[in-house]
Amino acid sequence: MTVKHLKILHQHNADIKQTFEKDGHDVIQGLSGTPKTLPPKYFYDDRGSELFEQICELPEYYPTRTEAWILNKYADEIADITGSCELVELGSGSSTKTHYLLSAYQKVANSLTEAIPDAFSYIPIDVSGGILKTTVLHLQEKYPDLNLEGLIGTYDEALLYLGKNHSRSRMIFFLGSSIGNFNEAESNEFLNKVSHALTQGDYFLLGIDLQKPKDILEAAYNDSQEVTAAFNLNMLAHLNWRFQGNFDLSLFKHQAIYNEIDHQIEMYLHAQVEHQASLDILDLKVQFQSGESILTEISRKFDLEKVQAQLRSQGLETVKIWTDPQQWFGLILCQV
Repeated sequence: MTVKHLKILHQHNADIKQTFEKDGHDVIQGLSGTPKTLPPKYFYDDRGSELFEQICELPEYYPTRTEAWILNKYADEIADITGSCELVELGSGSSTKTHYLLSAYQKVANSLTEAIPDAFSYIPIDVSGGILKTTVLHLQEKYPDLNLEGLIGTYDEALLYLGKNHSRSRMIFFLGSSIGNFNEAESNEFLNKVSHALTQGDYFLLGIDLQKPKDILEAAYNDSQEVTAAFNLNMLAHLNWRFQGNFDLSLFKHQAIYNEIDHQIEMYLHAQVEHQASLDILDLKVQFQSGESILTEISRKFDLEKVQAQLRSQGLETVKIWTDPQQWFGLILCQV
């Protein structure tokens, strides 16, 4: 089977191409600062995406199975509320949890009394072309009636590409509490871009990880099998490949801690010895002191009331909220 619809976004739009050409500027800025940081988007080369799929299966990592439980229970209700619409997923990965939504929207499309072009359509978006190609092939086989177009690119590239150029209703969804990787200013900017890719009456479905005890949170990001450690360290391997670097992964150690004041997991790579690394394409040399850290990710944990207020400030009004019995995770359906 061949992939019918798969686009690399930065090859299809001049503005997107300009954005893509700035690739690496954020690495220079992050590694030149104090403290050192790296953007989470560099986790997701093909290997990083594979490791993240493994993380989702770990016994300590509750978010994926908890959100999947909510989707399994309430996908039909979500589809009934929105009706038939174009489904757009940011950061789709393997689309494993998305099957609950696709099956629900297939029922809605099949129940229509009059024919609507592309009544059952899905646009998965991911930065990893490898995992997106595998996903699209699988979905073509499982849902032969699905109108499918996979987009390879970042969230910014995707939202710029999508714009408001859609003739029928749309639902953008962003699962896995990935919005927790943004600080508050970044999340406001992101939500503003989401809002601008929607028209009045369109929907946005957001998955958020809720606040809970520190021991549960830290165990989820410091798993006993050290898959998260491999995922974190792989960011350096990705930088080596992408920018002709010489990071020695054995000189760094993974750690995740929960910041109880800011309600966020903070994931670090700690340099074990003093050394220098370079990224030749970026003409960058980075000096590390023994014990110096790179902050590679934050994962904020949310309060439902505060998130609703933030969504409202971006023109996204809450329609309904679903949670699991322990209230560990939440799904918020909003409408423009």
